[in-house]
Parts: sequence; C-alpha cells; structure tokens
Amino acid sequence: MSSTAAPGVWGPRWSRWLGRILAQGLWATKVVGRSNIPKHGAVIVVTNHMGFIDGPVIHGVIPRGSHFLVSDHMYAGPFGPLLQRAGQIKVVNAGRGALAQGLAVLRRGGVVGIFPEGTRGAGAADSVHGGAAWLAIQSGAPIVPTALIGTRRSGESVNVWPRPRRRILVEFGVPTVLMPPEDLKGRAKQAWAEHAVAEALRMQLAETLTHTSLELPNDDEVSDRRRNSGPDTHTKENS
Repeated sequence: MSSTAAPGVWGPRWSRWLGRILAQGLWATKVVGRSNIPKHGAVIVVTNHMGFIDGPVIHGVIPRGSHFLVSDHMYAGPFGPLLQRAGQIKVVNAGRGALAQGLAVLRRGGVVGIFPEGTRGAGAADSVHGGAAWLAIQSGAPIVPTALIGTRRSGESVNVWPRPRRRILVEFGVPTVLMPPEDLKGRAKQAWAEHAVAEALRMQLAETLTHTSLELPNDDEVSDRRRNSGPDTHTKENS
C-alpha cells in the first residue's frame, strides 16, 4: 500500500468486534447516541483521550468499521502487526502520509477516528491539534464529537489496563459539518476549523458530564506523554 492509499476495508470489519468484546464484555461500557453515527458515507469521529484503552473501546462501539490515526510508536512490539491487520493508520513524523490516507478513507465513504488532543492526559480537550479540522475541511465530511469517560480515573497511569467490569461511558454527539465563512482562506480557514472542532468536543464533554456520575481524571500525566499514543497530528496548511 502506498503512503497515500486508503487502508483496506476488511481489517476494521473484524477488529471492531474484538474491540466490542473488550468494551462490553471485559468492561461495562454504556453507549449513548449510537444512531448519531451516519449509517453510510464519510464521517470523522473526534474523541477525547485519557488512557491506553481508549482506542479499542471507541473502535469497538462505533457501529461501522473505523480507521483510527495511531502514533507510530504504538506499532513497535506486539501491537504493530495487529494494528496493521486491523486497518489502522500509522502516523509517522509530521503525519502528512497519515492525513492523506485518512482523506482517502473519507473519499470512499468510510469512517476515520481521531483523538485530536494527540496524547493521553486529562481528556478535557483543553488543547487540540489540527488533523481532524484539516480532514473535515478537505473532505466535507461531518465530525461526530464523542465524549469518552471512565477509561482512566484520577491517580491512575495513562497506561492503565482497568479491572474487569470497569464502568465506561461513550456518548456520540450530533454530526456537524464545518462551514467556515467564505471569506476565510488558507491558515485563517484552518484556524477557524480547529477552533470549531475543539468547541464541539468540549461542548459534548460538558453535556455528557451533566448526566453521569463518572468523571474525567483531575490529573494529567505530562511526564508520560512521550510514550503515549498520538493519533492526530498538527496539520500545517496544504499538508
């Protein structure tokens, strides 16, 4: 496969069932708003990021096969072959190739998943990178802001593997197509889109937290960030 070609469709078709077994078999994941994922056509699932299991949980509960952007360091060791066979998208260096592959997935009507915070932490979406915004602008695909709560608790490592039956909540928000003002071009257009993605994700998190007893962790393991997955990249103009 070339660096710009979309990954195959078969990997997500089997790997999402593995994710579902973990999310709802090993852990007790409640899913709200599943119908907000369009049954057909391109869509970008944008999710906050706290811990090691975020990827498989979200991948497992999306009702369609999805291709997530995953940092290249996650491909080192035993997870590499699994991620590759699962059809996930490897982010190398600045991530231009990964964004090209993500755009190819969207252009064929597929699902791309991104953690725009880029690293595991508090999961509050205080800061996001630009990959999701770039993909939304370039493809015209809607974003689905998604709140993920419970995969990591305060005081736990960002690499935690929770005990069985851990309560987790995933809530998919309403699909939103980014429509920047027509007079915005270049970097200004990208900046507008980045702000829109961040606001949509923060609003979804705030809404979800109003009706659950689960909480985001109140710490942020900055010291671990270099080891953490970064499934999104800061996108420069014309990447």
